[in-house]
Amino acid sequence: MTAPASRVVLAGNVIADLVVDVPALPERGGDVIGTRTELYAGGGFNTLTAARRLGAEAVYAGLHGTGPYGDLVRASLAAEGIGTVLDARTDGDTGFCVALVDDGGERTFVTSFGVDARMTPGEAATVAGAVRSGDLLQVSGYGLVMEVNGPLLAGIVAGLPDDVRVCLDPAPLVADIPAEVIGPVLARTDWLSCNAREARLLTGVAEPRAAAEVLRGRLRAGAGVLVRADKDGCWLAAPGSGDVVHVAGFAVDAVDSNGAGDAHVGAFLALLGQGVPAVEAARGANAAAALAVTRRGPATGPTRSELAEFVGPGLAGVLGLS
Repeated sequence: MTAPASRVVLAGNVIADLVVDVPALPERGGDVIGTRTELYAGGGFNTLTAARRLGAEAVYAGLHGTGPYGDLVRASLAAEGIGTVLDARTDGDTGFCVALVDDGGERTFVTSFGVDARMTPGEAATVAGAVRSGDLLQVSGYGLVMEVNGPLLAGIVAGLPDDVRVCLDPAPLVADIPAEVIGPVLARTDWLSCNAREARLLTGVAEPRAAAEVLRGRLRAGAGVLVRADKDGCWLAAPGSGDVVHVAGFAVDAVDSNGAGDAHVGAFLALLGQGVPAVEAARGANAAAALAVTRRGPATGPTRSELAEFVGPGLAGVLGLS
């Protein structure tokens, strides 16, 4: 009998994204006229959506508040068929992020957290109790960097049984995560996915391939590392002591890179949880991220049929999409 696909469970934050297109970032003290403004659910929503659209069961095990942003988050999760673990908090609203997207497709963020930054020990216990055998638990540096949430999330991760695979995306604020928080998480991480800048901040090594090798050595035995390299694909240090391999990307015309890394992470976890080998799952994640940057908005990961059409019948068959 084929084992059931793994759930993708996010122990992190889903917040609101206020996305503003600008011709270029203003100078300090300056101003610039935005050309388009939209409000979406964002943060970890992008990862969960990318996984859900590829057929994974996705669950949000994070905080959400009462107010317009919390309402937006819950409605967006429900529309994608993503379940929740915690009840809505009534002592405040969900936080938000302002994302400035310039004409080159690059994005710059300013984030203001709400109740999502104030987890209680009781909520942490509820999250830990909701994790099942075989789950892929996604943890983000955005949660770990928070003064209140970070230690609680680290405690959840450290206490998980071995049949739960922990996946860490350290996020842009990785250098600000306290050592006593990120240390236990790294020690329990089964898959680490980061971009080249984050890999450099974690290791002091600028070259992505070498950084991937260093990172694999910092994780527990049997763990793997992905260092995302945007249009150049990613570097994969698979579990074990084999060579770090380059997995090529897909050439596209990018219009908005907001959420591309999240699309990569979500697609990789979905495919991995469906039994696709790591190298092929990384190739599929590269394709999902490439498709995501051709669309405007943060949650732009493709569906199974869209990804299958993009990669062609050969790779689609390997990925189990056809």
